[in-house]
Amino acid sequence: MKKHLKIFFLLSKYSMKITFQYPAGSISFLIGKLLRFGTYFLFVFYLLANTKLLVGYSMTQTLIFFLTFNIIDTLSQLLFRQVYRFRPMVVSGELDTVLVKPHHPFVRILLGGIDFLDLLTVVFYIGLLFFLALQLQALSLINIFLYLLLMLNGLIIATAFHIMVLALGILTTEVDHTIMIYRDLNRLGVFPIDIYSEPIKSIFTFVIPIGIMVTFPAKSLFGILSLNLIFISFAISFGLFVFSMVMWNNALKKYQSWGG
Repeated sequence: MKKHLKIFFLLSKYSMKITFQYPAGSISFLIGKLLRFGTYFLFVFYLLANTKLLVGYSMTQTLIFFLTFNIIDTLSQLLFRQVYRFRPMVVSGELDTVLVKPHHPFVRILLGGIDFLDLLTVVFYIGLLFFLALQLQALSLINIFLYLLLMLNGLIIATAFHIMVLALGILTTEVDHTIMIYRDLNRLGVFPIDIYSEPIKSIFTFVIPIGIMVTFPAKSLFGILSLNLIFISFAISFGLFVFSMVMWNNALKKYQSWGG
């Protein structure tokens, strides 16, 4: 573990140097992300300014759903940005040099490209979430603990999805479209999953667990998530992670290396 952490921090250092090598482009990218966030935020704000409630949730609660989505989505991009660069490694044969190294390949192809611009935005999101959470009447330490635990659970689900994308990248040499499909599905969690009717609601909760990733943490912060659903969410994330690792191992067995 110590060796893997050392490699991870070394790769993160190189990634930071690359990110800030072109400061004008980095600043423009950061401003663009904040503008997109601000547009969505204002949309939610003005949507609830007149209707007051969204499927029973107040403006503050709806904004917390929105921020929870952004925190999990941004953290996954921050940690797993290298997945977006995986296809060239497969088609060029660079993956061969990763697989023969004396460390787990995920250190390089999953965590090897930290995006530090996302680190700045996620700090902003967390600060705004903290401000809104203080306005909740039923806020308690146990609810905060469950929220953080389920946020971690949601990040595990995001990790499993990215590992499956890597596996598909080996099998099909296609990554870009797959990761975009994941991003599009993930955006369904911008609002609480309760806005969808059955069976769509159940599908995006238990089959494609977007609701577990985003809606469940926010509900736990409000104190309206049952213990049964909490245990189910952990079971689903564990099962999905195991499935992703099985898929990855099977993909490696079929990998023919550069040149066949």
